[in-house]
Amino acid sequence: MSRRISSSEKAVVSQAERDIRARLHDHELDFTAMSAVSNIYRTGSAVRNHMERTLLDDYDLSWVAFTVLWVLWIWDAQETGHVAMEAGITKGTLTGVMKTLQARKLIRRIPHRNDRRRVSIALTRAGLRLIEEVFPEFNKHETLAVSALSNTEQHELARLLRLVQLQINSASAEEKS
Repeated sequence: MSRRISSSEKAVVSQAERDIRARLHDHELDFTAMSAVSNIYRTGSAVRNHMERTLLDDYDLSWVAFTVLWVLWIWDAQETGHVAMEAGITKGTLTGVMKTLQARKLIRRIPHRNDRRRVSIALTRAGLRLIEEVFPEFNKHETLAVSALSNTEQHELARLLRLVQLQINSASAEEKS
């Protein structure tokens, strides 16, 4: 029987983790770090897949399209580079998402006054109405995702994940310089 790390059963996941350790036992690896990062990835993927299947599909939105709308809702019109960075995507990915959102009349392009290569994007009224309709439902699913944790545990999880994010952002910035 295949033991799957992506199972929803705790015993199956625990066995899969033991299988991984057994397979890699002769390597000098930090299994604790590997498990932590693997769980971050798998949890993020599970949340994203859940949101797309149970909510965003109903609005014909991908996770990325929703995120772009959310970024524009929170911070208003933004240059495309800033939107891509906040959404955690490349400018190339944003270009495709922008085409889709523009075709649905959910965003509009705003040319830069002095530099034709630069462009900002903003929500249209339809985009604003959509994100204001979707987000409360999205938040209900966020609540569901962490409902096994106490309020204190949720705060601690958020704090710890911010530390991981800051560490990897700092390491990435050092690599670039």
